[in-house]
Amino acid sequence: MAKALDLEEQEQLDQIKHFWKKYGNLISWVLIVVLGAFASWNGYQYWQRNQAAKAAVLFDEVERSVTSGDLTRVQRSLADMKDKFPGTLFAHQASLIAAKFLSANGKIVEAQAALKWVAGAAPDPAYRDIARLRLASLLFDGGSFDDALSQLVQPMGPSLIGLASDLKGDILTAKNQKSEAKLAYQNAWKELADNPDYRRLVEAKLNALGIDPQAPLPTGNAK
Repeated sequence: MAKALDLEEQEQLDQIKHFWKKYGNLISWVLIVVLGAFASWNGYQYWQRNQAAKAAVLFDEVERSVTSGDLTRVQRSLADMKDKFPGTLFAHQASLIAAKFLSANGKIVEAQAALKWVAGAAPDPAYRDIARLRLASLLFDGGSFDDALSQLVQPMGPSLIGLASDLKGDILTAKNQKSEAKLAYQNAWKELADNPDYRRLVEAKLNALGIDPQAPLPTGNAK
């Protein structure tokens, strides 16, 4: 009986040796690739967490600089953020905050540059839309009507369509394109149904152009 078991075990060992001889190298390489990929993934995750933590520190610096009204620190912190952590959401959040502060302090060109960077590079479409809307507003205030309109050509997210249409109406009114302005304001009035205060402002603009958005549509006479 013992000899039978020994023979069976020997046969199994021979099969294992044969299998390993045939597939051992392949298995080894597969394990190397899998373990290498796992190590790389872990390393990348660590790098991302490390980048995010460092970016958060710089973001706080931008916020503190804005709160304290320190223009030089805002400019320096924003430049560091864009240079070191351009792919993080913190960098684009910081740029939106800094752009508002810069424009309020007369640094219009710098504010526009910050907004253009977000509009072109932010991974989050909501950030890009906000940047384009604010950039269009700055360009409009500076008299660059066509450049302002060009920022509003691409579709906006649902929450910003009404605001973008209202701004478009303002720009077209300034260009004395009354018919196009009416259409833009009418679209804004429709999209701002959940914002009654802002909607009343748009309604006043339509009234000034001879339009009552709440008036019933005329019906044709039956023949």
